[in-house]
Amino acid sequence: MRKELADHLKSKRFLILLLLIGCTSFASLYGAISGLSDAIQSDSNFIFLKLYTSSGSSIPSFMSFIALLGPIVGLALGFDAVNSERSNGTLNRLVSQPIYRDAIIVGKFLAGTIVIAIVIFSTGIALGAVGMAVTGLVPDVEEVFRILIFLFFTVVYIAFWLAMSILFSVICRHSATSALASISVWIFFAIFMSLVASIIANAVYPVNDQYSAMFNSLNNYTLNQNLNRISPYYLYSEAVSTIMNPSVRSVNVVTVNQLTGAISGYLSLGQSLLLVWPHLTGLAALMLIAFGGSYVGFMRQEIRSN
Repeated sequence: MRKELADHLKSKRFLILLLLIGCTSFASLYGAISGLSDAIQSDSNFIFLKLYTSSGSSIPSFMSFIALLGPIVGLALGFDAVNSERSNGTLNRLVSQPIYRDAIIVGKFLAGTIVIAIVIFSTGIALGAVGMAVTGLVPDVEEVFRILIFLFFTVVYIAFWLAMSILFSVICRHSATSALASISVWIFFAIFMSLVASIIANAVYPVNDQYSAMFNSLNNYTLNQNLNRISPYYLYSEAVSTIMNPSVRSVNVVTVNQLTGAISGYLSLGQSLLLVWPHLTGLAALMLIAFGGSYVGFMRQEIRSN
């Protein structure tokens, strides 16, 4: 792990990824500051969190940027983790050393996860520090914890894409093939999964006319939401929106009967965590499944004959 971590930190790839995330993050901060006055007029509470969640000047928010571009960090760190060493002939020499074979694949994943944590936490904290210097806003304790939890969710989310890219690097013999396969899965979950979920929900519970909509609208929305939650992109977006916006009181459909007598207000941090705890469990499970597949595939491969 120390060897892989040193290789990552000394590589040009790490600097490029850090610059990519840093530039997009501070661009989003500029947009958030430019639209901060409008955001405060609509809601004057938890203003510091708006630096991460608000968009302005046609620039998406930091949260939106990370949800869409964060997987690139994981994919870039893992798409050639194994097959590049196999192509260069260094994998044979590596497994011939007096180390356990599982230490190789586990070390690659842990080193990549540490690099992801360094990039995300350094960028997120730097964005908050610059926001404080420019706007003069000072976060309270709950806002600090919400931001740290948001960054932790982001690390788990990107670690899933790292594990998936390592899986493809184990399965595919060429780095280009594993990169294309990883990017294809990322594009499907980020763009096309919502379309597929909508098509399936409309086919099972049609809402083509007023009569069918009256009976099927709730079932249609519930099925659509459950299908979308298969996507790590949707799970992450829903979870961090709840964490970074205390006014979100539910992640499921809310009926009129449930709203009757409800008092408007903000959820505490503990209540928000209860809402998104299944999302964190789901993201962690997807990450472990992807890494488990790469672990089993790597342990079962014949290496010395390659």
